[in-house]
Amino acid sequence: MMTDYKKLKLITTCAPHIRGTETSRSIMFDVIIALLPALAYACYWFGLDALNLTGVSVAACIFWEWLYRLLARKPQAVGDLSAVVTGVLLSFVCPANITYWQIIAGTFFAIVVAKQFFGGIGRNLINPALAGRVFMVHFGTLATERGWLDFPWSKVTVLSQTELADAAAPLSYMSGENIAATFRVLTEKYSLLDMFLGKIGGSMGEICTLALLAGGFYLVGRKIISWHIPASYILTVAALTFLFPRGGADNLQWMMYSLCGGGLMLGAFFMATDYSTSPIMKGGQLVYGIGCGLLTVVIRYFGPCEEVVYYAIMTMNCLTPLIDRCDRPVRFGTVKSGRSTAK
Repeated sequence: MMTDYKKLKLITTCAPHIRGTETSRSIMFDVIIALLPALAYACYWFGLDALNLTGVSVAACIFWEWLYRLLARKPQAVGDLSAVVTGVLLSFVCPANITYWQIIAGTFFAIVVAKQFFGGIGRNLINPALAGRVFMVHFGTLATERGWLDFPWSKVTVLSQTELADAAAPLSYMSGENIAATFRVLTEKYSLLDMFLGKIGGSMGEICTLALLAGGFYLVGRKIISWHIPASYILTVAALTFLFPRGGADNLQWMMYSLCGGGLMLGAFFMATDYSTSPIMKGGQLVYGIGCGLLTVVIRYFGPCEEVVYYAIMTMNCLTPLIDRCDRPVRFGTVKSGRSTAK
């Protein structure tokens, strides 16, 4: 049967032509669900301080976003839950025992400066939570020199039911002048199982590898993120640390401690995959993940500080526009030179 195409109604509309049921709110809600295992473990390991700190961070992020958009006379966007995600992530990269005003200062920089000054959700150049964390570190260092702020980034307070104990972060044992001796102390103090389960010191939301993997796999399974960035990031760090161990350590052992220590898992699944600051195409995502992994290892080995995951991700955030430019898809009917192939 022949179709009379002259009688068909042609409807022209603006993009997008394919619409899905997902919204910014639903995506952020899934991210919050994925963060719950790590939050639950932080509350178990550090006590209610972890929950209180997260609550203050979330509330402050919501307040700053509401206030800025009110003063700027812009439509309110608190309902998209992006401020909630930023608040949770910012608390995750902090020690559980910092003061509330410190986290509030970090949320101000994250929401107002790193996010809203660039136009809000989807327009920020770098991840807001990472920007807030870096601001807190450097602001804390300057304030300490003036003698009026104690910002304990190198140690955290681990709460048990009966006592308080100080526990140095594992990465502090994997750098310095005598790495062989300090790494031996680390392996005697924390087993690989301790590292994997999070029975260590560190920032409250990045210590439990198991909980972070569970949340990351949830996001991949829900197709909120693709596997390309976290897989290329983690595998790059794994390959480099296995091939180039330090302090005469066993290759496999050094690699496993490097993977489970610090904020690698949190950064790979929850921060490097931020839609606004990561490449769009799959090839670009692989390049981006490899770049994050390479920078992480290089700065860990030769840089002035142990935990550099966040600096590596922020650096690659700034390179995302260039990666997207080099990895642009070819339009139908054209070649990369821009010349049409249509006859």
